[in-house]
Amino acid sequence: MKMPTLLAACALAVSMLGTPALAKTPNDQLIVGMSMNNLLSLDPAGATGNDVVEINANLYDSLVELDPKNTYKVLPALAESWEVSADKRSISFKIRKGVKFHSGNPLTAQDAAWSLQRVLKLNLALASVWKGYGFTAQNVDKQIRATDAQTLVIDLPEPTDPKLVIYTLGTSVSALVLDSKKVLQFEKDGDLGRTWLTTNEAGSGPFALNEWRQKDVLTMTRFDGYWRGAPKLRRVLLRHMTESQTLRLMLERGDIDIANGMSVPDVEAVKKNPNIAIESVQRGNVYYVALSVKDPKFADKRVRLAIRNLIDYEGINKTVMPNYGILHQRPVQLGLPATLPEPGYKLNVPVARKLLAEAGFPNGFKTTIRVLSDPPFINIATNLQSTLALGGIEASVIPGTGNQVYGAMRDRQFEIIVGRGGGGAEPHPHSSLRSLVYNPDNRDEAKLSNFQGWRTSFSSPEINALIDKAEVETDEKKQLAMYQDVQKLYDQQVGPIQPVSQMIDTVVLQKDVRNYHTHPSATTHWRDVYKQR
Repeated sequence: MKMPTLLAACALAVSMLGTPALAKTPNDQLIVGMSMNNLLSLDPAGATGNDVVEINANLYDSLVELDPKNTYKVLPALAESWEVSADKRSISFKIRKGVKFHSGNPLTAQDAAWSLQRVLKLNLALASVWKGYGFTAQNVDKQIRATDAQTLVIDLPEPTDPKLVIYTLGTSVSALVLDSKKVLQFEKDGDLGRTWLTTNEAGSGPFALNEWRQKDVLTMTRFDGYWRGAPKLRRVLLRHMTESQTLRLMLERGDIDIANGMSVPDVEAVKKNPNIAIESVQRGNVYYVALSVKDPKFADKRVRLAIRNLIDYEGINKTVMPNYGILHQRPVQLGLPATLPEPGYKLNVPVARKLLAEAGFPNGFKTTIRVLSDPPFINIATNLQSTLALGGIEASVIPGTGNQVYGAMRDRQFEIIVGRGGGGAEPHPHSSLRSLVYNPDNRDEAKLSNFQGWRTSFSSPEINALIDKAEVETDEKKQLAMYQDVQKLYDQQVGPIQPVSQMIDTVVLQKDVRNYHTHPSATTHWRDVYKQR
């Protein structure tokens, strides 16, 4: 190429970059910009974080799904139907015929049973919820079994509300069905295929994994043999992008179709773009301020109540939380029939100072706030630091990674933490209370780190007993009243985890993307997504 021609080509390329209308992704491909920093493994038994949930929800299938517009509504998926026994101790699922894995192997009830058994036997992070229902590595082969190729039976080891188990089957990636024959081909030293599944898949979903380069790119292609019919998109490509301004630029230029993780200012800015749409969905988790009752200061109920009065709930939700969350102050997520109305906690410095003086801290005290360095966590923490100072409490903010912050919480080595947690995807009050409030054994050696109530060293025998009783109550009205009583008791006893805001997940996308419906449980499906151009 002659030099003038080369310069002309470069000039044309630059002019194209500056002209958003000229850039457009392929019609049959979905290009997603997102951070892959927390994408560590694709194995459904140990995959944590919302990002991997959405990916796996499209590589695999679950027995049931929850309607994204009404999460109380359970929809059939691999299970055509199911039946709960009269004593509510057993659930029987009828698996649909004709489903094929990406390998070509037929999907059977044996695969479904093996997949759930594997979760307990590996005992990774996602085994916690199943252990909460009483399943163990020792009993799971007996309790979860296939009686024939099309029938899966789950016998509950302990009394619980069967709806909870069904909700978990529809929301947790631990409940996805794996191709047992394929996985076991790659088993090493009894790992049940864990090493191989870290970067591979063995699903029956609408898309098959093509390639994953960590912190770079993940691609998947259409599975033409999908039992629901081949997806409309030929290919989905996820690109690792951590900078919000880069996401915004790429979106406005038309280089990506969807942007996950954009900052509030950038989300607000693109609202003015007629070619861009914004979709927000409420998640089950809450942002909270947590205190360690192991610390003598916070063991005093008056000090905990003082802290409750030194949080600027309104200010945080108006200035920090747009596109991240909305005001909520109860341990049970918004929108459930059992959730009590907001208690109306407000910043009240005089009341807080009076309580601190009564507790022996007329001049306040020094403390620390551990927090993730990412927004909105760090912004909540700095706001809290300033309002605690109004009450005479000098708080040092210690930012860190997830392992540093939640690791300290799991080890019960903290004073104050600004974090996020709760029931997640399951639309049931027990899910939230189990996560934030319940603590059946407060001993250090119990190591019940999957319960955030245990992490705070707070345990109320009265609250624990009521949660246990409500879980197995078959009369829905009585059960609802019990869950409301738990919230009242938690309020009276000044529980150490104080919710500040209900989580909102915001996705920004091109307006020509159709049928992309963000799911409250993060199990967003791409099988019906297409572009209207």
